[in-house]
Amino acid sequence: MKADVAIVGTGPNGLAAAVVMARAGLQVELFESHHEIGGGLRSTSLFDADITHDVCAAVHPMAAASRFFREFDLASRGVRLCLPEISYAHPLPDGAAALAYHDLETTCAQLGADGEPWRRLMTPLLERSRDVVDLALSPHRAIPQDLLVAVKFATRTLTLGTQLGRRTLTTEAGKALLTGVAAHAVGRLPSLASGAIALLLGHLAHGSGWPLPEGGSTRIAEVAADIAAHGGTFHTGCKIDDLRQLQGTKVVLFDTAPKGLLQAAGELLPARYARRLSRFRHSPGAAKVDFLVNAPIRWKDPDVGLAGTVHLGGTQAQIRHQERLTAAGAAAPEPFVLVVDPAVADPTRARDGKRPVWAYAHVPNGSSQDPVPMVQARIEHYAPGFGDTVIASRGISARDYETYNPNYIGGDINGGAVTLKQSVLGPALRVNPYRTPLRGVYLCSASTPPGPGVHGMSGYLAARSALRHEFGIHTTPSLAPNQIARTGP
Repeated sequence: MKADVAIVGTGPNGLAAAVVMARAGLQVELFESHHEIGGGLRSTSLFDADITHDVCAAVHPMAAASRFFREFDLASRGVRLCLPEISYAHPLPDGAAALAYHDLETTCAQLGADGEPWRRLMTPLLERSRDVVDLALSPHRAIPQDLLVAVKFATRTLTLGTQLGRRTLTTEAGKALLTGVAAHAVGRLPSLASGAIALLLGHLAHGSGWPLPEGGSTRIAEVAADIAAHGGTFHTGCKIDDLRQLQGTKVVLFDTAPKGLLQAAGELLPARYARRLSRFRHSPGAAKVDFLVNAPIRWKDPDVGLAGTVHLGGTQAQIRHQERLTAAGAAAPEPFVLVVDPAVADPTRARDGKRPVWAYAHVPNGSSQDPVPMVQARIEHYAPGFGDTVIASRGISARDYETYNPNYIGGDINGGAVTLKQSVLGPALRVNPYRTPLRGVYLCSASTPPGPGVHGMSGYLAARSALRHEFGIHTTPSLAPNQIARTGP
């Protein structure tokens, strides 16, 4: 190969890395084992040619907030991010629901006694939201530039991620609303990592929002057009299972789980580093269900129908119990379920009365259980009659999710257990979490800091590191639209 850079895997981080490298004037080639690029951004028609389903991710708070996407500017490229009136909703066992409106004041008004504590929790973060996001989505290797923001975020994380948070919110609605966001960590609750996620995603619900890309998640993969415009080349249906296949390439970036790097590099890796990769921990799994329905979901509380995302988990105590069981490898009788009706925010997703419904349940890693009956039952509990609207459904077990995407080990869609240690250190303790001991070989997936989410930052940060160390380029190229690529390093 004569390319300057080879990127293995075309998920959000691989695409972000390719954008940076191609914008720097380097010759970039991308290799994807699947017949279609995008990783977690893939969308397809499953049951009806006119209805698009998001196979993996559906809602994208980070696509509106991360530094990579701010610089890349999706809106200027024709990608519209649709914001629902209610960012997320949390139905409660009594039939009512806690609602996180995009508008903070409306949220506080409906939370009653927890309205003022919610405002005190979120307002300081919203006032410095960009700094909060940049802190959370950093490599975690340097003293924060803004220590005040870091202190505000850290003290709140310490409170929410431990038993100290018991008195922060007192009503069942307030506690469940925040715990539902913390459950995006997919692991035991409470924890410091889940507290950080609750704050990051929770404040964004009232800031840049929890948007859905118009037309489906695959629209975010339009990043590929910029790569091609700057000379990048895509190879789909091309599995790289031996690093020597890329011999002659100066830099290789793996947008894969550590297991993928281990398999490709094999005996080339130092034994100690290989052992660390082999010990990398994975989170519980996600079991995915796609429904085609003939009507909007009729929730017991009609306002839930205005939400882009719905958390089904019951009370705070119930959610914590469910997540503890799942983290211990035991199937919860009533698992935590996330539900999205994309047409709530993006009416183009509904055609001729039909619409997609996206859902997944937290299950033990590697579970082979068919998720359709349990997910449908969970929705039916909060929206009686839902089953009568279902035209077709398809389930993907946690085990089968890994077959679909080899990076989802045992159904782990996060790219690794979301713990404080792994979120900060990544797969191995190294000064630079992206560089491997092999010259010119980097890991840039969600298994590296800052971790899970469609933010592109792992790829962005790994590419910047490779530009400095391998090509002597110390200035990050502009990612703005209509910028001309450099002619070389």
